[in-house]
Amino acid sequence: MADSLGLTAPRTDAEQLRLWELGDHQPRRKAIDLLCRLYDCTAHDIGLAAPPTPPDTHPQRATASSASGLPAPDPLTDRIDAARRSVDRTLALSSVSAAQMDLLDERLLDVRRQYLYTAPTDMLSVLLHEMEEVKGLSADRQPASVQVRLSEMTAVLATLIADALMKLGRLTPSRAWYDTAQTAADDSGNLELRARVRAQRAMLPYYYGPLEGAVVLGREARLLSRGRQTPTAAFAAAAEARALARQGNAAAAEAAIAAAQRMYEHCYHGDQDDAFAFPERRLHLYLSGAYTALGRSSQARKAQEQALALYPARTGIDPALLQLEAAICLAQDRSPAEACQLAGTTFLQVPASHRTHILEERARHVLGVLPPGIRGGRAARELTEILALPKGRT
Repeated sequence: MADSLGLTAPRTDAEQLRLWELGDHQPRRKAIDLLCRLYDCTAHDIGLAAPPTPPDTHPQRATASSASGLPAPDPLTDRIDAARRSVDRTLALSSVSAAQMDLLDERLLDVRRQYLYTAPTDMLSVLLHEMEEVKGLSADRQPASVQVRLSEMTAVLATLIADALMKLGRLTPSRAWYDTAQTAADDSGNLELRARVRAQRAMLPYYYGPLEGAVVLGREARLLSRGRQTPTAAFAAAAEARALARQGNAAAAEAAIAAAQRMYEHCYHGDQDDAFAFPERRLHLYLSGAYTALGRSSQARKAQEQALALYPARTGIDPALLQLEAAICLAQDRSPAEACQLAGTTFLQVPASHRTHILEERARHVLGVLPPGIRGGRAARELTEILALPKGRT
């Protein structure tokens, strides 16, 4: 049978059509062409071919593909490129600019300088205000470099908050803030900062116990600083030294003292008016504590004199701590009356806002090293009465 175009229909039976429909067999190319011309359709329309690839409507790409003889790009390529551009835009998003970060750094440096001369209670409000801003920025999505700087700022502020709370005798929140400081320092990946926070944290168990905690933290800080000639490395060794000395481990304490002095001689000491630095006067403060605990009064007095000569008159409690250690040396040298008098005078001369719990504890240590038969004497009673005065009394 012929159609109007003169085409003769293919001769197929019902079984052949069934095989074509099931896909078990495919007709020859000539038969497919004949069927398409007969029914005015495509091979896809009658189920004998896959759907055609849609033409590339982008003129430049189509021209380039045809010119190069390469196939048009897979649609997946566009998705890959779009996803990459989206990620790039996300990485570029930031709620703070580099200039803003620099300004925040400068402001925090001012806070660190202010900390040396301002009473702990007053500083807490300032530090908590700055922490709120840093926390707010950290909560937003920031580029990795910005997030590291924010973690470093968090570690510094948390350490100073913990230190202020320690001075005030608020030990439980102080420990919690030191935990936060250590977590933030570790998150920053900054080895120097990780060591610095641990060395600073060792003050809490040094003054309030247990002493083993101070030894462990000082050792951790020293190991993190291993191979570096930095103030932090010297700080770590000095912190470990005075804790070991109070434990009675004289040999290990002497080795740590020598290491601290050796490292400090070969490093840049940094800004003396920065609470997060370790200037020479603080090295002598730590050496004073170590020599006092070892019972080496002459070396302790030398360290105390060197330190006091370097402290400006308006500095906070460190000079008072040095004077109290001088009183401990007097008590150890069997001058109890002088020891109690020096401790009482030192305590009363400290401005009321700086006369915190840590000074009381160190002054009570003077009473603790007095011979038992003298603790009930007049000088000891007067010192006990001074320490029992209500806060703010002179």
